[in-house]
Amino acid sequence: MIPYMKQVGKSEDINFSYGGTIGNTFDSHRLIWKAREEGGAALQDRMVESLFKAYFEEEKSLGDTKVLKECAKRAGMSMDIAEALLANDNMGGAEVKQEMHEGRSKWKCQGVPLFVIDNKFTLTGAQPPEEFLSIFQRLDN
Repeated sequence: MIPYMKQVGKSEDINFSYGGTIGNTFDSHRLIWKAREEGGAALQDRMVESLFKAYFEEEKSLGDTKVLKECAKRAGMSMDIAEALLANDNMGGAEVKQEMHEGRSKWKCQGVPLFVIDNKFTLTGAQPPEEFLSIFQRLDN
């Protein structure tokens, strides 16, 4: 799986490197939630991209507050907002826990990534483009 991911990543200018530290990612999920609250899907997408780059390419720990602040800055989130969120363990916590609960109960999510398409179909794990295309074609019919 890792050689395949590296090959696919290179074709998209993503240089996967799997030597980073694995840790608690709850604060990164709170940042993703806050990005959506502050800047909609566009800021949320940039936040996810920034976090993924830090973890998957730069081997940085998403459990490190300094790394999370760097990711927020790179994504274009206000540093005042990012710092306030990271200083307050309760901000966004209930909302993220609710999303996690919904993912487990409604979609039977056990891990990531989980793709929910049109609130009808799910794909889990790394999937080839053909799997997505198959679902999009089913939706088109």
